[in-house]
Amino acid sequence: MKIEKIEGNTFCIDTGITYIPFYKINEQEIIMLDSGWAKIERRGIDELLERNSFKVVAIICSHAHQDHIGNNAYLKNKYNCIIAMPIYEALICSSTTNLKLYYSSETLSEVTENFGHLVCQTDMMILHKQDSINVCGIEFRIFHTPGHSPEHICITTPDDVAYLGDALISYEIMKASKMPYSYILREDLESKTKLYELNFCKYIVAHKGIYSDIRELITDNINFYKHIAKKIYTLIDDDMTLQDILKTVAKSFNININSKNRYTLIERMLKSYVEYLHETGLLQLEVEDGVLKYSEIKVMEEL
Repeated sequence: MKIEKIEGNTFCIDTGITYIPFYKINEQEIIMLDSGWAKIERRGIDELLERNSFKVVAIICSHAHQDHIGNNAYLKNKYNCIIAMPIYEALICSSTTNLKLYYSSETLSEVTENFGHLVCQTDMMILHKQDSINVCGIEFRIFHTPGHSPEHICITTPDDVAYLGDALISYEIMKASKMPYSYILREDLESKTKLYELNFCKYIVAHKGIYSDIRELITDNINFYKHIAKKIYTLIDDDMTLQDILKTVAKSFNININSKNRYTLIERMLKSYVEYLHETGLLQLEVEDGVLKYSEIKVMEEL
């Protein structure tokens, strides 16, 4: 892992997998924007912080996915740091029972075993229309971009650097990804369109890039997600259950499903695209012999 200077007091931890920004209050105290994976990144982040004699005084979270808040509880216990998070995301990760809202296909015991480390106490709740937050005397601007998660936010440091979290993905990730995740794809696409309004000197994308201009990246992200939706649409015949669609898409996209956890993950990813096709009027959902089945309504032209 290494540290990359972005602008002014805004820096970034390059974990090799993600970018985790932080803002230096002084030579010792820092405010992190997200905290990274637990199993994959914790050891490296821990060593980097100690090597640089950094003390984490706060973490501002873009959203409550495991690759973004995986070390919240650990760092809070170690440094007694403040945690700030959008209010609904904070409520979700306040208990394993609430986390089951994210992981509805898993039993509570499985959620506790696999994701219990995500449970953390949030000290500062970011409200739905709140456009800034003062943390440790430092003002950060907030831009609401729901869709990838229920209340995903982008965070801007005083150095005019916007951390976009997972509101966009990089070209590297687009090239490697077979079916990128959205919680509600329609909302996610609307939020991506809102990003055209931003005008900052630098932009950090968690997975994984640093940009001076994101307009082309926004357009390519929107087109990429719609392209995936179109590919899925072409694989749907009349009267298919979600499980039928999953099996067909996994085979066509060459997605390996070799465990229950893998199955539930791919099901969550697929469901957003199928719901998007339903919401945009390309699929209808009906009950046949007591089973929910999807079928085409019309020939797709433009999503």
